[in-house]
Amino acid sequence: MNKNTMTQLLGGLLLLGATILPAHAGDGHDHGEAPATPAGVASPRFSATSETYELVGILNERKLSLYLDHTADNSPVKDAKLELEVGGKAVAVNNIGEGEFEATLATEPQPGELPITATIVAGNDSDLLAANLDIHSEAHADKNAGALPWKPIAAGAALLLALGAALRIKRNRVVGGAA
Repeated sequence: MNKNTMTQLLGGLLLLGATILPAHAGDGHDHGEAPATPAGVASPRFSATSETYELVGILNERKLSLYLDHTADNSPVKDAKLELEVGGKAVAVNNIGEGEFEATLATEPQPGELPITATIVAGNDSDLLAANLDIHSEAHADKNAGALPWKPIAAGAALLLALGAALRIKRNRVVGGAA
């Protein structure tokens, strides 16, 4: 087989290889509507509402941030006292601003539902609110998340090697023919 035939054969193989490479698409790539993805892991939270008050709590490890508003207009409750029970245990609450409180739990809660009871006293009004804080363990990451698609990379590398070999053969033919 002469060099010209070899170059044509190699070129044909390169062309064939380029056209039969498998398309690589990750999970969920069906060209349909893409589902919304969360921006990150949301902190566990709860909300408890009565005719007078709404209490929202957000847990970050052991720290519980609490927001107390009037149900009617969503304005912060001024000069309120808040008593809190988490899982049946009293937890000290600090007022850090109008309608904003902070509490630190003794230990980080385990996954599951944790009952919350809040007693609110503001002026002559008082209320008892109850809710459950639903704590989920973080979902396991997909084992293939972040993995490189090795098959297309390997195919591309093989094509580049074949192209390099074809160019080397062509260059040798030109150099050899000129000499």
